[in-house]
Order: sequence, then structure tokens, then C-alpha cells
Amino acid sequence: AAGLRQMRLALRRADCLVERSHIPLSGRNPALQEALGIRPHVLVLNKMDLADPRRQPVSAGAGPGWGQRWRGRQCHQASGCCQPAQSDSPGPVPLQVVPMVAKLVADGPRYHRAESSEHNILVIGVPNVGKSSLINSLRRLHLKKGKATAVGGEPGITKAVLSRIQVCEKPLMYLVDTPGVLPPRLGDVETGMKLALCGAIHDHLVGEDVMADYLLYTLNKQQQFSYVQRYGLGQACDHVEPLLKHVALTQGRTQKVKVLTGTGNVNMMMLNYPAAAYEFLRDFRAGRLGRVTLD
Repeated sequence: AAGLRQMRLALRRADCLVERSHIPLSGRNPALQEALGIRPHVLVLNKMDLADPRRQPVSAGAGPGWGQRWRGRQCHQASGCCQPAQSDSPGPVPLQVVPMVAKLVADGPRYHRAESSEHNILVIGVPNVGKSSLINSLRRLHLKKGKATAVGGEPGITKAVLSRIQVCEKPLMYLVDTPGVLPPRLGDVETGMKLALCGAIHDHLVGEDVMADYLLYTLNKQQQFSYVQRYGLGQACDHVEPLLKHVALTQGRTQKVKVLTGTGNVNMMMLNYPAAAYEFLRDFRAGRLGRVTLD
């Protein structure tokens, strides 16, 4: 709620919204659309090199007019979609963002800021989707300057709406970094699991074992069996326990546990299933289990 209030205040000076997302549909917060959706809007889909190329039409469907196709919401007055070819790299996306934003702003009314030639852009999205990284990439590309906002591999790095950060000289463009905001209530459990797999929710809040179970279900459902070869399994698994046991055994994920016996405490080595589950999740996020589109 506090993050949304800060964004509404920043919206008064904003000419356009840039939304960053890992997954094209579940990775978007409807509350942001309802609260801020009165400006031209650009959707930036990242980590496309980790997405299944057979399911690219799903990603394309999250572009212009997505609101009419998703949950019956109205589309924005103007919108666009940028799809990077590389994961977390200043490749095609920064080259697309500035021209697309400039065109949307030029084509739309600016009643609140008609006398100003500069562009103020609000960067929004759920937690841990690379909003700060996008701003830093644009600065490196257009201004040849270093990072201006902190980044990290877990949600919650950006705590509040920050001051304007210049990212381009011609046209004069400023971006405002904002904290990631999740909806107060997720539509369903599966949406929450997808967000957790992408790192928008802290792993420990969901449970690594639960996330690993859903990930295995997703891989099998999409017939992505790269994990069989990755972990040296004889065949695909329907249950997560045998998979995690094999991962723990082959990669030495063990822990020392004290067991109380009649003669005193005895130290025993046991398989560390949470560590094996974390290894499974990390391999997925790094693309070592094949290219997967969650939506």
C-alpha cells in the first residue's frame, strides 16, 4: 500500500510507464494497472533466452492490447512491448526502450506537462524483475555512465520511490526507480508458485521443497526432461522426493544431525533435502534445465 501511494505521487510528473516482467501474464500486478494505467505504457519482457521458443506466442500476447485478453481489463491508451534476446544484458532492450517511449509520449497528450520537453518515466513491476538493472543499462548505453541505483538477486533491494535518474540526453529522459509491488492477494496458488520460481517472492516464505515439487510438475507437464540427463537419472520422476534424494547423494548435500540414543548423543550424516531443493531451483533459474516458459 505504501509503495502504491508513493507511485501515485510520482505519477503526477510521469509521461510514460515502463513495466518490467519475467513472465508475460502471471508476472504482472493488476493493482499497478488499475492505479497507474492512465499513461502510455511499455512492457519489457526480460530473460527471453530462458524462455521456451515454442511458446513465444504467449509472450507476444502480453504486448499491445493485453488488457483486453487478460481478465477482461481495458487496454491502455498507448502501449508497446520490448522483448530482449539476452538475459540481464544491455543488448536489444535498451536500444528499443528510449525510441519507443519517445514515440509514445510524442503521440499522446501531455496536458499536465505540455510546456516541458523532458521525459519523465516511471519504472514499475513486481519485486526482483530487474527494474534497477534496466535503468543502469540505459545509463551505460546512452550516457556512458556507471550504475545509479542498487541492484541485487533477491526481492526488496529498492525500498522506496527514488529521485529522478537521467538515462538519456537526446531526448532528455529521466527514469524513476520504484519498489516491486505484489498484489495484496494472488489470484490463485499457481500464480504465486510462478512468481516464487522467478524470485519475486523469497524462497523461504513458500518453502524450497514446495517450489521444487511445483517445478518438477511444470517440467514434466511441458515435457522438458533435461533434468533427467542433468542429474543422471534413469528416467523422468513423477514425485519430487526421489529426485531430491538423488541430487543430495550425487552433489554431496548432507548435514550433521545429533541423535539421542540410550548411550548418549550420536552424530549422524543425513541427506539435506532443503539444500537439494535449492540446487534444483538454482539450476532452473540459471537455464541449466532447459528453456521454460511458465505461462
